[in-house]
Amino acid sequence: MGKTRNTSLDTVVTEFILLGLSHPPRLRTLLFLVFFIIYILTQLGNLLILLTVWADPKLHTRPMYILLGVLSFLDMWLSSVIVPRLILDFTAASKRIPFGGCAAQLYFFHFLGSTQCFLYTLMAYDRYLAICQPLRYPTLMNGRLCTILVAGAWVAGSIHGSIQATLTFRLPYCGPNQVDYFICDIPAILRLACADTTINELVTFVDIGVVAASCFTLILLSYANIVHAILQIRTADGRRRAFSTCGSHLTVVTVYYVPCIFIYLRAGSRSPLDGAVAVFYTVVTPLLNPLIYTLRNQEVKSALKRIAAGRGAGSEDK
Repeated sequence: MGKTRNTSLDTVVTEFILLGLSHPPRLRTLLFLVFFIIYILTQLGNLLILLTVWADPKLHTRPMYILLGVLSFLDMWLSSVIVPRLILDFTAASKRIPFGGCAAQLYFFHFLGSTQCFLYTLMAYDRYLAICQPLRYPTLMNGRLCTILVAGAWVAGSIHGSIQATLTFRLPYCGPNQVDYFICDIPAILRLACADTTINELVTFVDIGVVAASCFTLILLSYANIVHAILQIRTADGRRRAFSTCGSHLTVVTVYYVPCIFIYLRAGSRSPLDGAVAVFYTVVTPLLNPLIYTLRNQEVKSALKRIAAGRGAGSEDK
């Protein structure tokens, strides 16, 4: 931790080479197809959720579904920052990425990722108010407040991304330029720095690991109160609907936060598991979100049926 690379400062790195994921050459075509299909399905699935929330009048005025629409929008962009570059690793294309391109990828990755982190916390708070404070919910969480909170999450995410990108790329890079990872991310880039990285690793631990762990703890506390409130509901159908709505969110939160905390609270680690874990929360989670929310959320499924029925009726009228 905090090591200084003793390489001459006369050499300045102007580009990096992303080594990508280790894989047998014979699986290159298969992996290309797998990640290409995942990317297409991620974009289509999240676009479907986004359009459903926007088109259905019963959804787009409710804070829960406004937040869900924002989540889908974030997933589409986060996937676009990571997966196209990852797909290139399985082709004959150059693995080189300009210094500025690497900095931009790191910024947008942490900007969108941290915004998503804050958004999950807002979604848990929204469910807490809806279930634990049902009579006061329309006052405590209205459309205007929801918009302000979402805007705050975007601003906080942008600040976080700027801090991480600035601190990482203010360091001199003068030696090896091969990034042993599939994206430009902080732990992999810091290993190539020609200066002491102690401050960077400390900021990474606090600003990413601790913030993520804190948000995850707040979410778990919200759901502890939610579960207690749900158990007080007298009807079995009411309990089932409440558990179904909250279960989808808790599932998404778990598959996002646990890998994130695993990586960034171990910033100095070089475990071969890190790449696989990172693929899960950067590539697989955006694909799972629309599946989880459509399969487990009855209101989203009903909205999709209403939209499909409306279009079918419109076609018949013609």
